Amino acid sequence: MSLFKIFSKDKKESLDKGLEKSKESFFNKLGKAVAGRSSVDDDVLDELEEVLITSDVGVDTTVKIIERIEARVAKDKYLNTDQLNVILREEIAGLLEENNTTDGTDFSLPTDKKPYVLLVVGVNGVGKTTTIGKLSAQFKKAGKSVILGAADTFRAAAVDQLILWGDRVGVPVVSHGMNTDPSAVAFDAVKRAVDEQVDIVIIDTAGRLHTKVNLMNELTKIKKVIQKFVPEAPHEIMLVLDGSTGQNAFIQAQEFTKATDVSALAITKLDGTAKGGVVIGISDQFKIPVKYIGVGEGIDDLQVFNKVEFVDSFFKKI
Repeated sequence: MSLFKIFSKDKKESLDKGLEKSKESFFNKLGKAVAGRSSVDDDVLDELEEVLITSDVGVDTTVKIIERIEARVAKDKYLNTDQLNVILREEIAGLLEENNTTDGTDFSLPTDKKPYVLLVVGVNGVGKTTTIGKLSAQFKKAGKSVILGAADTFRAAAVDQLILWGDRVGVPVVSHGMNTDPSAVAFDAVKRAVDEQVDIVIIDTAGRLHTKVNLMNELTKIKKVIQKFVPEAPHEIMLVLDGSTGQNAFIQAQEFTKATDVSALAITKLDGTAKGGVVIGISDQFKIPVKYIGVGEGIDDLQVFNKVEFVDSFFKKI
């Protein structure tokens, strides 16, 4: 099956455009690293290591990639620098293939879980509430019914912003306002979803990276109340990370994965930065599926992550 039958032309163009800054920065650095060199030797590999680390791929993942390329060099004896782009592409694709990364093409939901309960976590400022709004729009476009729960009650802007998104997209929002009990909001949102046979309920949770104990306690309480209606809920806990923060996104991922059972990732704001390599590193280091990526401001610029398409766009010749 052709890549382009899986991914629509518009989506592919949006992805190409969203990764433009990352790609240009990466290939500019790579070009300088191999300038005047004909073969892939130790000096080139040292330069490549620096290129990958400064492209926010992360130290541990960079070491893995370099080791793979060293193995290729040893096996093939002589590799020229013209082949380096192809080898890098193949090894990064292989790394993503080995990790627990989805190959999504659409905004679908399991048919045997209704309502599908999605808890969304992440610090303030990463685009958490915006991601929920865009997700709800995409699910609605796919013919699914959606309810939102405004359980980030410690920040007035979060509640108001989610209500605005609900109005904009045309989906109901369960809200008790600011400084109310988040678990009570989650309770009412899931109860309504069950009563009205809604397909998916998305619950926005506190955007403060408070102590892990507080975070765990809060999420545990939310889980307990929603399990009164849907015993196996939540079906998914999604962590939203801001790709433009580079290595800071790694730190946030570490903190949240220690505090709760994160089962999916959304990496936002990749279009405004040259730090797209963070997707490769985070996918490799945490072995949690990168489910969605944000490559622009528009609703359709929140895409289901597809590793084949991502690598294809990242390594497409400028």
